[in-house]
This record gives sequence, C-alpha cells and structure tokens, in this order.
Amino acid sequence: MNDKENGAIPCEQDDGCVISELPDTETLYDLAELFKVFGDSTRIRILAALMGKEMCVYHLSQELEMGQSAISHQLRVLRSSGLVKATRNGKEMVYSLDDDHVKTIFAQGLEHIEHKKN
Repeated sequence: MNDKENGAIPCEQDDGCVISELPDTETLYDLAELFKVFGDSTRIRILAALMGKEMCVYHLSQELEMGQSAISHQLRVLRSSGLVKATRNGKEMVYSLDDDHVKTIFAQGLEHIEHKKN
C-alpha cells in the first residue's frame, strides 16, 4: 500500500514536517460544518459577548443592540453545534460558552486576523 492509499500525506521537503493521516471524510465534513457556524458575524458577536460571562437573551440583545428573536435563533444554531450551552436560572435561560475549546478556537482566529493585519 502506498502513501496515497493509506491516507498519509507525503512530505517532499526536508523541513521537519510531520507525515500524518488525514481524518476520515465524515470528520472533515463535521469540521467544515463547525467552521460554517463561525462564518456568521452575528454568531461571532454572540460568542464574543459570552467570552467573559454568562448572559440571558435579554442581556445579549441589549449588549448587541439586536432583537431577542434574532439572538434566540442564533443561540439555537450555536447550541446545536455544541459551542454554547444553556442553564436554567429560575424562569430564564442563561447562556455560556460550552467549554474552553470554543475560547481557544475564537482566540486563535483573532490571533490569525491580527497577525495578517501586521
């Protein structure tokens, strides 16, 4: 079996690159779907607002100067993608980032943008 058949990525240069296997097609599809979620500026603004604290829909709508229904719709997308979680606090739902991976992805994206500006 050659490198192409076993999924290894050949490295033509002696530059220290690591030969690794490609993730399976379904995993790559899931990754593309995740990045699509990050492709909406409203969802990015919501994630940015949630970086430092938990917030309910009302406070998110105030912070982002948007309607509550628009915020709720985007929160559903973020929840179904596993980026945001909701916790009941009395009668209201409070939203927060699902885990530190979301912060890392967001921070890496910002770092990349800042690097490209310089």
